[in-house]
Amino acid sequence: MPIAVESRLDILEILLTPVAWIPGMQQWLIEFMSYSSSGWVAAGKFFLLLFPLALFVSAMWCTMLSLYTIPFRSHRISFAATMLVAWWDAARSVWLFWVGLFRFGLVALGWLFNLGRLGIKLVVEVISQLVVAPFAMTGRLSRNYFQPGVPWIAFLLLLGWGLLEATIFTYVMYPTVAEVLTDLVGVQAPALTGPVLYMFLLLLILGSFAVLQALLDSIKQRQFKFIVQMLAVELFVMSFEVMFLYRELVDAITPWIAQQTGQRLGIVPVLAIATFGWIGIRGMTWFLFAQFGTPPLLAFISRQPLQQHASTEHAQMPQEMRNWWAAPLHDFKLELDWLHHKSNELIEYLTLPVLQVLAAILNFAMIVLMAKPLFSLPLKSLGEVMETREILSHLRMQPRKMES
Repeated sequence: MPIAVESRLDILEILLTPVAWIPGMQQWLIEFMSYSSSGWVAAGKFFLLLFPLALFVSAMWCTMLSLYTIPFRSHRISFAATMLVAWWDAARSVWLFWVGLFRFGLVALGWLFNLGRLGIKLVVEVISQLVVAPFAMTGRLSRNYFQPGVPWIAFLLLLGWGLLEATIFTYVMYPTVAEVLTDLVGVQAPALTGPVLYMFLLLLILGSFAVLQALLDSIKQRQFKFIVQMLAVELFVMSFEVMFLYRELVDAITPWIAQQTGQRLGIVPVLAIATFGWIGIRGMTWFLFAQFGTPPLLAFISRQPLQQHASTEHAQMPQEMRNWWAAPLHDFKLELDWLHHKSNELIEYLTLPVLQVLAAILNFAMIVLMAKPLFSLPLKSLGEVMETREILSHLRMQPRKMES
């Protein structure tokens, strides 16, 4: 019995001779890959040797195991030739793996260089736009201002003057109004007296400009009935403002006038000064900006279009203002399309070398199982390995036709 057992062990050892040395080789390769003197050496081993060594070990296992199937195969010579070609494809796959990694490094550097160039270009464009924007905006504003259109500056000056005049008269009249309200109601004037008085005076001042505009429009259109009416209304407006606004202002400076002249002014000189002051201030503001700002104010309040005669150049200005960013945006879109295209190429350059080695490993396994490789190496694009259904359709065994 011991002799029979030993003979069986000898036979088993002889049978396992083709694959018995492979585990020891694998252990040595694992120790070689595990030990590294530095991090750079470990990274180099991982990127350059991991997949080629995995292909070598798989090829050795498949080649040695295929020896056990040769006695049972029908086309042994064709099978041996296929195995030799698989080793040739494996050597080419390893070489293409290293070349592919080198090409990927070059493409990645170029991609990073172009990405940095794009970033610098965008930063320079933004800085140039920020630097040039004030000058360009000033030029557009000056061109827009000297073209026919809505007189926004006169409109804003009219509003500003109304706010300023209402502020002055509110400050002058508030003590008188508060005293009158206290006498009428019997209690101290409420806190809202100042804001209400301010809004009332603002509307009154802007209304006086509107009445003056209506008077001039009636004179231009020669509507004599409206001219008489507007003159009467303007006279009443002037009388009200002179009596209650400008007179208070003149009264406030009367002590200074009396100190300079040595005598106190009567009611007639005060009213005369207030009247001349109203005419002078209204005339100055009217000829300076009110005659241009009052029509937009009335059109804004009535929500009616303001008649204006814009030139063709002025009509084209908004289009130019809208299109100043079209060229940089177009260049940015082209750069983004380039980045998408290059990113797809970068992914292909990164995955194709690894897939070359994996395809070679799978070819060895398929040769052992079906005596024919699965992929035609070398792979030229990712499309050759992405459609798995087409790959499986080529593997289906066609039944042999029985001879009749």
